[in-house]
Amino acid sequence: MKQVIKIALCSAMIATVSIPAIAAEPFEDEIKARQGYYQVIKYNFGLLGAMVKGKKDYDAAMADTAAKNILAMSKLDNSLLWPKGSDNSKLDNTRAKPGIWENYPDIKEKSGNWKAAVETLAGEAGNGLDALKGSFGPVGKACKACHDDYKAK
Repeated sequence: MKQVIKIALCSAMIATVSIPAIAAEPFEDEIKARQGYYQVIKYNFGLLGAMVKGKKDYDAAMADTAAKNILAMSKLDNSLLWPKGSDNSKLDNTRAKPGIWENYPDIKEKSGNWKAAVETLAGEAGNGLDALKGSFGPVGKACKACHDDYKAK
């Protein structure tokens, strides 16, 4: 009888653990990881933006660190976070549009523009508020260029 109870309990535990795994959205891990990637960028860019807008006092060391953090993120190969089909055409947990995979040359160009702007930002952010302001805008424009076409509102 004890053996039957053990088998029943083990079966129930396996079924309980298996159901969420079966019900998980496709590409859930990739989407969560890429959203985390962009949260890190957003946080650092937000610090810089607050300085640019005068909502936060300019701090050269903080600006330099935040810009270099973004630069480090720009150098990651995040291609594993973008499997084809991990878009909002069939999934609810992402705002990525399917056009990302249909227009790869455009994505590559826009990504290159963003990386170049980030490189400039990382070299300028710690050199005074005016230098930060001059290099901040192009990064935002490069982000927007991709978001306008490939990220749903």
